[in-house]
Formats: sequence, C-alpha cells, structure tokens
Amino acid sequence: MHEQLTWFSFIPGLKDVPSYMITYPLTGALLILLTFLVLRTLKRRNYPEVPDEGFTLFSLFDIIYEALYNFTASVIPDEPEKYLPLIGTLFILIFMSNLWGVIPGMMPPTDTLNTNAAMAVTVFVAYNYYGFKAHGIKYIKHFMGPIWWLAPIMLVVELISNFVRPVSLSLRLFANMLGDHTALGIFSHLLPVIVPIFFMILGIFVSFIQALVFSILSAIYIALAVAHEEEEKHEAADL
Repeated sequence: MHEQLTWFSFIPGLKDVPSYMITYPLTGALLILLTFLVLRTLKRRNYPEVPDEGFTLFSLFDIIYEALYNFTASVIPDEPEKYLPLIGTLFILIFMSNLWGVIPGMMPPTDTLNTNAAMAVTVFVAYNYYGFKAHGIKYIKHFMGPIWWLAPIMLVVELISNFVRPVSLSLRLFANMLGDHTALGIFSHLLPVIVPIFFMILGIFVSFIQALVFSILSAIYIALAVAHEEEEKHEAADL
C-alpha cells in the first residue's frame, strides 16, 4: 500500500500509524457525536414532527433522513425503513470519509482496501441475511436459475458472482478515491494557488458520487435478495 505524509505524521506517536486508522475512527466518532446531539434535541422537544424553520443541525438531519429514505424506497419499495439504517449509514460514512481527501495534507480512509473491504463484506453478509430471512431455505433457489437441469451450472456461476460483489465494491471505491486524491495532489504541487480549488470542488462531487454508487449497489443487492419470484420475473422482463 502507498504511504504519504499527512498532518498526523507530525504528532508524536502517530507517525507510523496508517492514516486510515485515525481518520476512519474519527469519522465514526464525529457521526456518533452529531447523532447524539440530534437525538438529545429530539427528546428535549418531545420528538416534534415539524422541523426547524432556519438552518440548524436538527433541520439538516431531517433533510438528510428524508433524502435517504426516498432513495432507499426507490430501490427497495417494500419496507424501505427496514434497510434504511444500513444504506443510510453506508452513504453518510463513505461520503464523510471521502471528504478527508479534499483537505490538503490529509488522505481519505476510503483510498485503502482495508476499510472498503470491511464495508463490502458487511453488505455481503447483510443482503444474504435479508435474503434468508425473507425466503428461508428457498433463498438458495435464487442461485439456481429458472431451468432445473441448468441448476448445477447456474449455482456455481451465481455463487462466484455473489462472492465477487464485495471485491468489486471494494476495488471500485478504492480506485476512484485513490485516483481523485492523486490528481488533487499532483495539481496542488504544480499549481498551488487556483487550480487546486477547482479540484477540491471536483473532489467533493466525486466523494458524493462514489458514496452514492456504493449505496445504490448495496441497495440493489438487497432488493434482489429479498425479491419474490414474481418480482424477479418482472425485473427480468424490464431488463
């Protein structure tokens, strides 16, 4: 893995610690703190249904929640609230983690396979769990295809395809964030005044898109796992 000098390198005791082992927990801690503050506000106001009029942390969370709920419902229309905690957490965590790369002298924890693989494996375990929970042992039929005599071949193909999914999720996020951060670093050294601002704005956009792509694919995997046979036939017909 690549190593790069960051601001943490100047802190005693952190010089030899990989940056993702610092930024990733910090991101999680920040999100937990913000969530605690909003939850405390909700309890103090007895869980109001009307958000604040001005721009506050509570109104920001309300907007984010509504957007993530609508997004999840558009991919998984059946009981989206059941899957919102996972999809919403993935999107926010990845987006916030990606933003570290926009800060000069910092590196995003998502430009390493370690953090990405952890999230991808979580998605893999989750959608298979939801699949078995929705269908029981019949969930295995999802891997056997519609033709019984092709079932042994389809089972091998589908199992390989499923085990490749977490690898694909990890590599896609890793490659895009590494490429974006590398481009920002190169242009910041060549033209350190104006051009980096453009790439910082582009970096924020890329951070959002990559978080969205990861979340969309995760939601699609869950939707496919919990879909019933009739829904799968309609999806196949639409494709």
